[in-house]
Amino acid sequence: MQRLQAFKYELMPTGEQQRLMHRFAGSCRFVFNQALALQQANREAGGKFIGYVAMARQLTAWRNSTETVWLKEAPVHPLQHALKDLEKAYRNFFEQRADFPRFKRKGQRDSFRYPDPKQIKLDQANCRIFLPKLGWLRYRNSRPVLGELRNVTVSLSAGKWHVSIQTRREVETPLPQGRAVGIDLGIARFATLSDGTVYAPLNSFKRHETALRKAQQAMSRKVKFSVNWKKAKARIQRLHARIGNARRDYLHKTSTAISQNHAMVCIEDLQVRNMSKSAAGTTEQPGRNVRAKSGLNKAILDQGWFEFRRQLDYKLAWRGGWLVTVPPQNTSRTCPCCGHVSADNRQTQARFACVECGFEDNADVVGAINVLRAGHARFACEVSGEVMPPAAGTHRSDSGAAQCRA
Repeated sequence: MQRLQAFKYELMPTGEQQRLMHRFAGSCRFVFNQALALQQANREAGGKFIGYVAMARQLTAWRNSTETVWLKEAPVHPLQHALKDLEKAYRNFFEQRADFPRFKRKGQRDSFRYPDPKQIKLDQANCRIFLPKLGWLRYRNSRPVLGELRNVTVSLSAGKWHVSIQTRREVETPLPQGRAVGIDLGIARFATLSDGTVYAPLNSFKRHETALRKAQQAMSRKVKFSVNWKKAKARIQRLHARIGNARRDYLHKTSTAISQNHAMVCIEDLQVRNMSKSAAGTTEQPGRNVRAKSGLNKAILDQGWFEFRRQLDYKLAWRGGWLVTVPPQNTSRTCPCCGHVSADNRQTQARFACVECGFEDNADVVGAINVLRAGHARFACEVSGEVMPPAAGTHRSDSGAAQCRA
C-alpha cells in the first residue's frame, strides 16, 4: 500500500531569505484575494464559476501588468497553487463541506507551496533543502525523511518559518494488532476506554490562560502598530503557539498509544461546533447561564476532540485498523447490563446507577462500553453489506455513520 506522510521541520533562513519568504507569502495571498474578488463579482453578475485554467490566464495578465509587476519576483508555481486552493475551497462550499471562502489576512497562516518535486532538492546529510528563488535553506533535521518527495509547503508560525515535506512510499499492508475498544470523550477525563484505561486531560489553554490574559491586556495599552505593540503581539503569538504545540503533542502521544494496541476503535460522532455554540442569544431573547456555558465551551475546545479523531483515523489506517463512529445519543444513559435507558440512571456526572437492575459503575466507563457495543453492531452491518451508501465526500471514519437496512 502507498502511504502519504508529511515531515515538518523548523527552517533556519538568512535575513534575505526571510524577506523573500514574506514577499512570496504576500504574493500568494494577493493572488488568492484577487481571484476571490473576481469570482464574487462574476457570481453577482450571474456568471458561472470560473475554472482554474481561465484563472491561470488571468494570473499571467496580472504578472505582466505594470501595476502588479512585482508578482514576477515570486515563483509562478506557488501562485498557481493559490488558485488551486481557491478552486478547492469553492468545491468544498458547493458540496456543503465548508463555509464560503473568505479573504486572507496578513499575518494569519502565511504560507506558500511548491507543488513540483523536480524543482526541489533535499540534502538530508547536510540538513538543507533547495527551493526555487530561495536557494539552499538550512533546517533542523530532527528525523529522516522517508519516501519519494511530492511537494513542499513553507509556513510561518509565531515568527518562525517551517517547511513541511510531503512524501509517498510503498509499505507492506499491515495486519491489525490488538482488540476492539470503545472511547468516551469528556472534560473531567479526556478519554475513558471500555477496558477501564483513563487518560487525564492536558488543559493546555487553561494552564496558560492567566499569562495570555495579562499579555493581551498589556497589548491593549500599547499604541497600535508601534514597536512596543508589535513586541506585545509577538509575545501573544508565542503563547498561542506554546498552547497549540502542547495540545498536539499530547494528542499525538495518546492517539499513537491507542492505535498501536487496538485493531478497532469505536468513538462517538460528536458535533463539536454545535456543542460549543455561544449561549448569549440575542437582544430580544437573551440566553441563560451564559457565563457557565462560556466556560464549558472553552473547556470543550481545549480538549481537541476533532483533532484527536482525525489522528486516530489515519494512524489506525496505517496499521490496518478501523475507526468506527457511532451516534452519541443515550450512550451515558443506557445500562450495559439490562439495556434500560433513562436519564435517572446518571444522577451525577461521575456515577452511573441503573434504576431498573441496580448496576453501578463509573459513568464514563459505562459510556465507553455502550460505544463499543454500538460500534460492533455498526461494523457488522458494514461488513455484511447491509449499509446505506455514505454521503459524497465523507472520509473514512464517517462511513460508520451509515444506517443498517431494516
